[in-house]
Amino acid sequence: MKHTALYLRVSTEAQADEGYSLAAQAEKLEAYCRMKGIMQFRRYVDGGFSGSNLSRPAVTELVEAIRGGAVERVVVYKLDRLSRSQKDTLYLIEDVFLPHGVDFVSINENIDTGSPYGRAMIGILSAFAQLERENIFLRTRMGMVERVKQGFWPGGGKIPFGYDYDAAKGILVPNGEADTVREIYARYLEGQSTGRIARELGLKYEHLVRQILLRESNTGVIVYKGERYPGRHEPLVDKQTFARAMRRLQKPDKPRAAEGGKLLTGLLVCGHCGAKMRYQKWGNAGDKLVCYSRDKSKPHLVHDANCPNRGVMAREVEAVVVRDLSRLAAAPAPARGRAGDETACRRALDRAQRKLRRLYELYAEGEDDTLREAIEQAKRERIRAEQALEDARQAAQQQDNTEAYSALQTIGSSWDRLTAHERQALVRACVQKIVLQNGKIEIYYAIEGAQPCAAEAG
Repeated sequence: MKHTALYLRVSTEAQADEGYSLAAQAEKLEAYCRMKGIMQFRRYVDGGFSGSNLSRPAVTELVEAIRGGAVERVVVYKLDRLSRSQKDTLYLIEDVFLPHGVDFVSINENIDTGSPYGRAMIGILSAFAQLERENIFLRTRMGMVERVKQGFWPGGGKIPFGYDYDAAKGILVPNGEADTVREIYARYLEGQSTGRIARELGLKYEHLVRQILLRESNTGVIVYKGERYPGRHEPLVDKQTFARAMRRLQKPDKPRAAEGGKLLTGLLVCGHCGAKMRYQKWGNAGDKLVCYSRDKSKPHLVHDANCPNRGVMAREVEAVVVRDLSRLAAAPAPARGRAGDETACRRALDRAQRKLRRLYELYAEGEDDTLREAIEQAKRERIRAEQALEDARQAAQQQDNTEAYSALQTIGSSWDRLTAHERQALVRACVQKIVLQNGKIEIYYAIEGAQPCAAEAG
């Protein structure tokens, strides 16, 4: 026996205050059934689902029941309970209900598709339901943008690690994990990998470390819909620290040194075939640096099975590297340029480019001498913005170089007191690669302006 389907929906608990609670809807729908003498009815309930789409379990169940021939009519309290989308409403009525001989009744609007008038009204009212939904969305978004412009946190979604949300003030406040965030930036800029940071700080995932590093809200900024606004919350790190972390994240990762590895692990390259080189125990003499092409146990690392590179004792190469780093440390550090805010310069360039595009569009609609002059002025502004961004990048690179030179002072002052990992981190921060060809050593530095070193082992 076919039944009448009573469809009920609420998207939020707040709708109970407007008389849309599930209990209120059920009372009205069942009263309608009693008035019409309908004895066979069944509820289809979607609690906590938006009406903006049809991805709702009860709607899916209802459609399947209709296609199975079990439903004779669908009754809702109000049209927007079924859907707030005109397209979805018409789809259900025209493509599901009517082809299967199912009438649709909306009590509030007094609509019954059993009559031509009712079918005509469906299209009109569903259009108004969609218009109201779009207006609500627009008003909400405009209000949220204004709120963010005033520095308040937009709310919703996940609160950034290191902060809590103060609903009374509408801002983020640092919590007990704020020091962990600062420690993550400090360790990352010292050269530690994200994996090691996660392990040593007890974080569950390595990816969480990267997420924290990338979060610009840590500098007191709110990023909303692709735009940046000054926030009222306290920064956890300064903008210079954040910019340095971003530059390192954007650079290709160097080969990762193994835990407990040797000083030059991951930096060694064979000068004959280009394969990587590794430390190999060489009897009582210590370690020798040998080409992976001569190690047949790892065929995927072999570049030339007949590589003639005979290798060199590790202590000899390490001594050359440490000696040359000491020479580099004794040289005067390069003069620092005026560091600028790369992010601010990039935004200024974006604004200049958008302004120029708008002027070109206006000029295309109607040529005008005033517009031509404005276009030339906008071009000059764009050039100045490009130059400012380039200056900021160069100054930031100089800052990194200066910091690297400062780290080099460790070579002379406290090298002997450093742990193996600390020495390794220092070398890796300064050296890009070391090319070995029999007894010849070439050191290439990651510091801009530092010239390669060529030496002989022994």
